[in-house]
Amino acid sequence: MTTVDRDEDQFGSNLDLIGRDNIDDLEAVLSFVGKYDVEGFHRVPDTCPAEFTWDYQKGAKPQLDKLYEKAKKAQWNAQTDLDWSIEVDQEQVVIANAEANPAQQQWDEAALAGTVLEKWDDKRFIEFGIQNQNWLLSQFMHGEQGALLCTAKIVETVPWIDAKYYAATQVMDEARHVEVFSKYLDEKLSGHYPMNAHLGLLLDDIVADSRWDMTYLGMQIMVEGLALAAFGFIHMMTTEPLLKKLLRYVMADEARHVAFGVLSLQEYYKQLSAPELRERQEFAFEAAIRMKDRMAMQEVWERMEVPTADVVKIMRAAPEQDDFQILLFSKIVPNLKKLGLLDAADGWLRTKFTEMGAIAFEHLSDSTEEEDAFADGSPAERQVV
Repeated sequence: MTTVDRDEDQFGSNLDLIGRDNIDDLEAVLSFVGKYDVEGFHRVPDTCPAEFTWDYQKGAKPQLDKLYEKAKKAQWNAQTDLDWSIEVDQEQVVIANAEANPAQQQWDEAALAGTVLEKWDDKRFIEFGIQNQNWLLSQFMHGEQGALLCTAKIVETVPWIDAKYYAATQVMDEARHVEVFSKYLDEKLSGHYPMNAHLGLLLDDIVADSRWDMTYLGMQIMVEGLALAAFGFIHMMTTEPLLKKLLRYVMADEARHVAFGVLSLQEYYKQLSAPELRERQEFAFEAAIRMKDRMAMQEVWERMEVPTADVVKIMRAAPEQDDFQILLFSKIVPNLKKLGLLDAADGWLRTKFTEMGAIAFEHLSDSTEEEDAFADGSPAERQVV
């Protein structure tokens, strides 16, 4: 999270918050590519205080207690509740997905003119689709590890016993999600990608911040909210049965996770001062841009040896890609509205999301109304589809 000295009533500029003036500067977005750390580990300083509570009264926060009781019954086993015997032919998945979703697969011929893609044959485009599969599932896996770390941190830092109880169930959920995406990548697909650089920046900020509510805001509301929308979109588009069921099971957990964030922060944010709310608005905006930037999938373009100038030309000619990116905020915007962050400080965050084209989602149901959040039983028992 960027910290800047300024007057109390002055918001940070785009340059202050995200490191550039223009949020749509594709050259800047694409220039930042994720790489694996040489040591094989990535360490983030984390100096948050661990907080004990001596108030062990279960149910003092009834909505969190209800969520905890549901979560205990909703556990599923990634090894036994999914059919890992299903064969996955990545080339055929790419072809089948393209046939099932023709509108999502169209390339603008004028945009391809003069780029290296103009000379690609069908085999090369299929390889691009395969790399896209590998990249997308890799980012889900890395994000789930970020959620695993953050939820363990919430158990340490949140002051209420009901929240500690629920967060402990989410730690189990996140471990299962890392396991299931890793297994799918290792056994069914053809290679991992490093964490996207923009996603990595955001996760570093969330982990490094010592305030428990910032962990909630960054992970439970922003990252998990976007993931829930992304999983729903991919679940709808994919023709691969194992991935479809895997995503549906993960979505059942994620609905509870985002509801947990909303329920925990709603009351707390009513107590914050205007400057404190302003700081959280800025962080929500910064997180939104980081997540939008990650969808440029610059790691794939680099591996496919497509020059940045060609990528910029292609992306600028594909407005439907912007529509897809904005669609991913369908879970985030109504939740930020529920928390009062859209309209605090004279509606600064509302203005930002309006500029991004995402404000229309504010009228959708927030995550405390998600059917999965308070469903009885595991997704395997409920036979969700």
